[in-house]
Amino acid sequence: MAQIRLADIEKRYGDQTVLDNINIDIADREFMVFVGPSGCGKTTLMRTIAGLEHPTSGQVIIGEQDVTDVPPSKRGVAMVFQSYALYPHMSVRDNITFALKLAKTPKAQIDEAVRTAADILQIEHLLDRKPAALSGGQRQRVAIGRAIVRDPKVFLFDEPLSNLDAALRVQMRLEIIKLHQRLNATMVYVTHDQIEAMTMADRIAVINQGHLEQLGTPLELYETPRNLFVAGFIGSPKMNFIKTRVESVGADGVTVKLAGGTALTLPVDGSALAPGGEVTLGVRPEHLGMGQGVDGPADVTLSARVLVIEHLGGEKLIHAQLGEGPEVEIKSSGHSPVELGERLDIAVRAALCHLFDEQGNAVAHLDNGGAGNKVAAAG
Repeated sequence: MAQIRLADIEKRYGDQTVLDNINIDIADREFMVFVGPSGCGKTTLMRTIAGLEHPTSGQVIIGEQDVTDVPPSKRGVAMVFQSYALYPHMSVRDNITFALKLAKTPKAQIDEAVRTAADILQIEHLLDRKPAALSGGQRQRVAIGRAIVRDPKVFLFDEPLSNLDAALRVQMRLEIIKLHQRLNATMVYVTHDQIEAMTMADRIAVINQGHLEQLGTPLELYETPRNLFVAGFIGSPKMNFIKTRVESVGADGVTVKLAGGTALTLPVDGSALAPGGEVTLGVRPEHLGMGQGVDGPADVTLSARVLVIEHLGGEKLIHAQLGEGPEVEIKSSGHSPVELGERLDIAVRAALCHLFDEQGNAVAHLDNGGAGNKVAAAG
C-alpha cells in the first residue's frame, strides 16, 4: 500500500513560516496535484514527502511507516524534477540504469526494467542516444523512465512540464495521465498551472502562502470554491468578481444590487450577513449569457458595452463594462456576432453565481435545489 499521510506539517526558516499546519491524506494509487502560485510552498511540501526537506514539526507517513526521519533513498519514492538532470556524457540507457547499477542490481533485472520502461514510454529507439540528441519531450520521458525502473511506491513530479512549449506540454500531460493509468501507482504532482491540475488530478490541494486553502476534486473546486482565492485561481478564464453590498436577507437568500440598480437574489445562506455589509459577487465567464440565460432562463439582464474581443477560434472572450461600473469577461461561441463598442444584454442566473463575505469566505448555498451543494470544506 502506498497511501501518504501528511500530519500537521510545518516548515519554518527562522521567523518565516513556509508551511503552516498542512494535513493531507493521499489514497493509495491516487493522482494528487499540489497547485498554487510561485512561492506558495507546494514544492517544499513535495520535497518534504521525498525527504529532501525535514519538517520543523509534523509527520510524513507512507504506507504504514512513519518516514519523517527516514533518508530519501529508503522511502520508496522516485522524483522527477523540473530540470531533466540527465548526465550529458551517458546514453539514455545508462541514464535510466545509473541508480540500479549503484545499487548493484543484477544485470538481467536491469535489462528487464529498461525494456519495460522503454516500452511504456515508447523510447526503445532512443536508448543509445545521448541527451543532447533528444528533444525536450524525449528528455522528460528519459527522466520519467529513470523513476519507473526503481519501481517506487510513490512517484513525485515537480513541475515536470514547465520547460516545454505549449503544444508539447499538452502531449506530455496526456502521456503522464496514461502512465498513471498503466502503472496504477500513487502519484503526487506539483504545478502552478491550474489547467494541468484540473485535467490530471483525482484531487487537488490548493496552497497559498503556506496554507492549504482547499482540498477536493477538480469539479468540487470549480463548483464550490471555499474562498475568493480558490475561486479566482481555479477556472480559465478566471471568475468575475463584482464588489457590492447586501440589500436584504430573507428565507429565499441574499439580495444585492448590481449595475444600474438591478436587484439580484442569490439562493445562499445569509444568516451571518447584515444589510449594508460588503460582499463580492462571483460569476464565471461561461455562466454569463448574451441575451438569454445559461442552462435556463435569466434572473436579471444587465447592459454592458464591449471593450475588447479575444478571438480563440471556437470561442470568443468578450471584455465588457457594466454601465459605468466594473468590467466583466464573457465566454461565448466563436461565431457570436459581437462588435467592439456594441451594447449587449448580459443574462445572469442567480443559481450559477457565488457570494463571498467581507473576509473573502464563500457563503454556502441553500439546500433548496439552487446553485449546488454547500461550500466544500478544506481538507
